[in-house]
Amino acid sequence: MEPLIFQKLRREVPNARQREFFCSTARHTAYGGARGGGKSWAMRRKMVLLAMRYPRLRLLLLRRSLTELRENHVLPLQAELGGYATFKKDERAFLFPNGSRLTLGYCDCDADVLQYQGAEYDVIGFEEATHFKEEWIVFICTALRTTKPHFFARVYYTCNPGGVGHAYIKRLFIDRRFEKNEDGADYAFIPAVVYDNHVLMQADPQYVRRLEALPAHKRRAHLEGDWNVYEGQVFEEFRNDAAHYHDRLFTHVIAPFTPPREWRIYRSFDFGYAKPFSVGWWARDGDGRLYRILELYGCVRGEANVGVRMSPEEIFREIARVEREHPWLMGKQITGVADPAIWDASRGEAIAATAERCGVYFERGDNRRVAGWMQLHNRLCFDKNGVPMLYVFAGCSEFIRTVPILQYSRTHAEDVDSDMEDHIADETRYLCMMVPIETKAPPRAVALHVNDPLDRDITHYVYRREER
Repeated sequence: MEPLIFQKLRREVPNARQREFFCSTARHTAYGGARGGGKSWAMRRKMVLLAMRYPRLRLLLLRRSLTELRENHVLPLQAELGGYATFKKDERAFLFPNGSRLTLGYCDCDADVLQYQGAEYDVIGFEEATHFKEEWIVFICTALRTTKPHFFARVYYTCNPGGVGHAYIKRLFIDRRFEKNEDGADYAFIPAVVYDNHVLMQADPQYVRRLEALPAHKRRAHLEGDWNVYEGQVFEEFRNDAAHYHDRLFTHVIAPFTPPREWRIYRSFDFGYAKPFSVGWWARDGDGRLYRILELYGCVRGEANVGVRMSPEEIFREIARVEREHPWLMGKQITGVADPAIWDASRGEAIAATAERCGVYFERGDNRRVAGWMQLHNRLCFDKNGVPMLYVFAGCSEFIRTVPILQYSRTHAEDVDSDMEDHIADETRYLCMMVPIETKAPPRAVALHVNDPLDRDITHYVYRREER
């Protein structure tokens, strides 16, 4: 009896985007965007076709968890490849007649990456790549190598907006689309939307309607594949609309201008050494509105969340130089606020003391995290005219890059995931707590009172509403 895989291959007709994914010759190819685009099938089929086409190929297909791997790939491939490829259960690997080997793996925690140390693969596929941490992807890709003369090693990614790896995948593919970097590796991004998936559209025509019924920001992520908004995003209010940089309506990012001399200037600071340090300079107008006008971010260029390892003295001397020389800051009295941890002197001179020696002064910041995030939420909200209480100058690219992609913690529902690149958000939080704004009182609750229908003394039934 003919193996099922051959029957399927004769019947299957990939859509235009899936065909583009199959034919990509880039060393790094990402296929993703909205939900329901047919990405999982495309990844699974791509790996099988490569294994069938190229003898003795070593392939690795990954999902975040073992459960996801089993449901999305192990079971479907066992059904499809039965009678053609041999499944080694203890190794979670399919052995093909031509000597190719497709291994199915997972990485759900930091320790899981060690199982790929010393391994060698010609092809690696990350299914739902944004669910993997950046450091996991980078480490696993060190196992990518080949000695085959007519085949170069390559990596494939399928992905939706959102997840711990969102910033990394966005930086690799969305922000630059396609380019060749200095080491010769090239990157291709193939967008996917549910409308591409004709099989799903025919089988479940209501699926699109369910996506269309989502709230606006979730609809942009899941239906339209918008990489600037996604599930789990903390600051969903944030908007970066270049069309409104000058009128400043319904956007937080605006065109720079020289702050009036009478506006008060603030400096917010979050220390980092192995991780980035962050300095933000802010102007505050007469209405209490904050403008992030300048920033200094100590991050290795081209690498997310990696500090430049400057000493505290080097950092503060640079801060002092900027404040002496920049026309928006020179001669101004600047109020500084910082993480209270910099006053810790248990291991030698406190970082705050080093700052004072360099002529840079701070007040202790209020480090209540959830309260600080709420203050930032309040400032990001637009009023009825489209004006927020916090703006960011377009030149503050690191704020624009890091703050909108922050996600909620898995263990503390109202807090930001502190494993992410949250240093700019932290120093912004300290300032928001220093100059808090009042929250609007919630509408008064209205209680609905209904007479008891089992009360025999009632002659007629009434409903009444009572404010409280």
